[in-house]
Amino acid sequence: MASSSDVANATTAASAAAGGTCTLLLFAAASAYTDAESLTLAAPTTLGAIFRTLDARFPGFLPKILASAAVTLNLEYVDVVFPEMGEAEGESENEERWERWQRDLEGWSVAVQVGDEVGIIPPVSSG
Repeated sequence: MASSSDVANATTAASAAAGGTCTLLLFAAASAYTDAESLTLAAPTTLGAIFRTLDARFPGFLPKILASAAVTLNLEYVDVVFPEMGEAEGESENEERWERWQRDLEGWSVAVQVGDEVGIIPPVSSG
């Protein structure tokens, strides 16, 4: 059985081979966690597939960053529901869980097209 990182890499490679990409913009803690301000990912895809790719490439990204982040698509906020922290932690290899999240959680099935920009915006404290 293929791991979630194998699936994510195969999906990214297949879409990239078709010539389409989208840009992922990472802010604050998301940028620090990945050591990047932006990433180029294969498109077309869905937000859920992007979340899965991020968690595969950067283990723990879902519970540590995404679970409390806002998500934008082409500068518009998208309502996205993330799994409970305890449910998300340590479960990135669980294929059935990823499929259920993609199907059941609000925002995960939102389509991302070639040329789109997705933003991951963690909460920022001010003082």
